[in-house]
Amino acid sequence: MKLIVSNICKNYNNIPILSDLTYSFNGNSIYVIMGENGVGKSTFLRICAFIEAPNSGKVTYYRNHKALENNIETRRRITLLLPKVGIFNADVYKNAAYGLKIRGMKKKKIKEAACEALDFVGLLHKKDQNALTLSSGETQRLGIARALAFKPEFIFLDEPTASVDYKNTRLIEDIIKKLKKSIGATIIMTTHEKEQAMRIGDKIIRIEEKKIKEKPFN
Repeated sequence: MKLIVSNICKNYNNIPILSDLTYSFNGNSIYVIMGENGVGKSTFLRICAFIEAPNSGKVTYYRNHKALENNIETRRRITLLLPKVGIFNADVYKNAAYGLKIRGMKKKKIKEAACEALDFVGLLHKKDQNALTLSSGETQRLGIARALAFKPEFIFLDEPTASVDYKNTRLIEDIIKKLKKSIGATIIMTTHEKEQAMRIGDKIIRIEEKKIKEKPFN
């Protein structure tokens, strides 16, 4: 899949956040979006994930050069992971399997997909542990597993290592790189960390002056 955003504008209370923002995201790549607090990075991810609508402009996904409709089938190919992962007072497995269950998948398929996702993020050995007892880094990895269980083609990660210790930060970075290599997913993530962006990004871009700009680090 390919994503093209065209002339995106977004205002809050008549205050412009994003203005005439246009960019093309190719498949099977890791894009890192940087920028100061309040420039609209999180808003941009929500717009791309169809969670929030722009005031004007268009978000279009393509497959084999054909535009996909904004419908449930397209949305099921996309997932957004927020900085604070919402977990339930249940074991790790049930948290990973929850989204698959509400989609009505058969139990055998749910178990296969959820366990595969937990194994991918290194949490399969904790599948019977209460999710509320996980560390912040493990909780973030559980959020990635829950998203990965759907086998999405576009994964949006909003500050995926915020408030995470060094060990889990590096684990999450390795998981992100493995997502691209193993399942061919396109990852678009935000971060404030220049070093992190340089470690994992195929393309590093910035939101400045309400637009996306490609600016190499000095």
